[in-house]
Formats: sequence, structure tokens, C-alpha cells
Amino acid sequence: MTGRTPGETDSDPTAETGARTRGPATAPLRVGLIGYGLAGSVFHAPLIAATEGLVLDSVVTSAPERGEQARAEFPDVRVVATPDDLLARADELDLVVIASPNKTHVPLATAALKAGLPVVVDKPVAGTAAEARELAALAEERGLLLSVFQNRRWDNDFLTLRKLLDGGELGDVRRFESRFERWRPLPKGGWRESGDPAEIGGLLYDLGSHLVDQALVLFGPVASVYAEADIRRPGAETDDDTFIALTHTSGVRSHLYASATTPQLGPRFRVLGSTAGYVKYGLDPQEAALREGGRPDGTPGWGTEPEELWGRVGAGESPLTGGGRPERTLPGDYPAYYAAVARALIDGGANPVPAAEAAAALEVLEAARRSARDKVAVTL
Repeated sequence: MTGRTPGETDSDPTAETGARTRGPATAPLRVGLIGYGLAGSVFHAPLIAATEGLVLDSVVTSAPERGEQARAEFPDVRVVATPDDLLARADELDLVVIASPNKTHVPLATAALKAGLPVVVDKPVAGTAAEARELAALAEERGLLLSVFQNRRWDNDFLTLRKLLDGGELGDVRRFESRFERWRPLPKGGWRESGDPAEIGGLLYDLGSHLVDQALVLFGPVASVYAEADIRRPGAETDDDTFIALTHTSGVRSHLYASATTPQLGPRFRVLGSTAGYVKYGLDPQEAALREGGRPDGTPGWGTEPEELWGRVGAGESPLTGGGRPERTLPGDYPAYYAAVARALIDGGANPVPAAEAAAALEVLEAARRSARDKVAVTL
């Protein structure tokens, strides 16, 4: 029982994505990247640079040290101080990528679309489903691509689970447990941990965006949502220990955990079906590799993990006591996202993550926020 494969569409891709069909390109598409913090420097810039058909033309950052970092890593890149400086050169660009703080996503995406540029936005694309749908409507009206960077659709464990589900190896899935848990007993500060609602911080909208997106891709629409969102750490301002329970219209129940306060980490996935289960510990290695300077265009074995980290498939016994068989983990493939973006812009290929899908996930996150606040289950 599975949902849509990342990048798959039900109709003509150009119609769904609103992409500009450019025809065969003689030169790489020029990309302007807004933001060079964690998202911009660790994820977007390296992946853009590694993608055939794309070139990192410009980086927007007002921090001198980040500008120096960008020039050191990409000697040919232009560094400008503000998004306005970038958009003033809209006719010299082919794509804008927004990797700035969450509260800036909607205004910057709106400005870029109005300047006639296709846009990639880091997750969450907006604070509400309504805002995401308004952006999607603007992109469609302008005939432009609007895509959301949900890179964890290309995690190694998620790709492996998709293969198992597509092959029917677990039978009918009844319960899906998914965790992004950390042990960070002291808050780090910054906008991601701000209690100001305008910042769209907290784990519900951060890691929760990935957890909900994956659940929707795998098991489809949601009928009801129950959530608990707690502030556990001294001095913390927003949720740092969150649980979301989804009842899908398909009958599958998803239990999703996002926490910075977990001293003993649970399995990344625990998927229980009518004939077998799949249990997988550990995180996809791509983020750690990118943080350490690894690049998908030059690192042998990109996205692979050692056999001792493979998950197990079986029934009747714990995987920790040898139950089941080891299941080889497929290589993770974050580069596939930007490769799909390039195809969408060059020849009208499918948008890898349409804004409408991001809006559906935001609808679930909004319901989860209401559920945690009011201590009730929310029907969608």
C-alpha cells in the first residue's frame, strides 16, 4: 500500500508543474541562492553545483563571513547582500532557490515569481496551507515552476521502504512508526528555536515537515490528526518534543516522533504489516557527508551505508535479537531532486515536489498544532 513515487504525476508534467519548457539547453541554467546558512551552504549549494545542467551563479547573504565561505567553496560565484540585489538581475537568472529563514519563504517566493523566475523553496514552504496554495496559484498563473525541497524523500531508508512496499513484502501495512530523534539537552538558540510564531520555528514545522511528508507519500491522505507538542528543556521557547498520530483514509496509522530530548534513540522506521515488519535504525549518511565537505560528484559510494546498519525484515522476533533477515539499504540520492528540477525546466519534466503536495502536509501540521493546543483529535 503505497502512495506516489517522488516526482511521479498523474497527468502531463508540464500542466501540473507550471514549468517553463525551454527546449534543449546550450548552457547551464543559472541559479541564484538566497541564504547561506545551514540549508544554503550544506544542502542546496553543493547539490546545485553537482547537478548537470545547473550552475550556482549567485549567493545572497548579508554576513561577510558567509560570503567569504561561499567564494572559497565556489570561486566563480557572485555574492550579493540582499534579495533585491539578486532580483534586479532576474533576466540573467533561470532559477531562484530560497534557503533563508522560514518567515521569509512566502514573501521571497512571491517576489521571485513576480520577477518571472522559477522557484525552489526549502521546507516548510509557508506557515499555512492557504499561503502555500496561494503561491502555487501564482506560479501556475505565471507559468513557472514552484517546487519544495523535501530532500528526505531521497533518504536511503525511505527509498528502501518504498521498494519493500511496492514489492508487497510486508503485506498490508497497519502501522507506520517514523522518528527523527536527537539528544540535545541544551537549546542552541536562533530562529529555529524561537517562540515567536512569526518565525515558524519548533520541531513540529521543522522535522515534522519531513515526517508528515513521508507519511503522506507512502500512505496517502489523512482523515484525522492527534498531536502532543511539549517544551521540555530549560530555557526553550518552542516545542522540542513532539508526537503526531495520523489516521490515513487508507486505514494505516502513522505514529511520528520529532524530539531533541531523547537520550536513547528509537528506530528510524518501524513498519508493521500483515505478513512482516521492517525495522531500521540510524540516519541516512548524506547530511553528515555534506556537513563534512563531501560532494556527490566526487565521493565514491555516495549515499551508501555499511551492512551492519541495514534494517531487518521479518516476523515473530525482535531484530535486535537476530529476528528476520537483513535488508540491503538502497543508496540515498539527494542529487535526484535537483536533477529532476533541471529536467522540469529544460524539457518540461515532472516537478519533483509540487507545492500542492507541500500544502497537503501543511494542512496536517496545522491540524497537529490545533490538536496539541486544544488536546483533541482533529478531523480533516
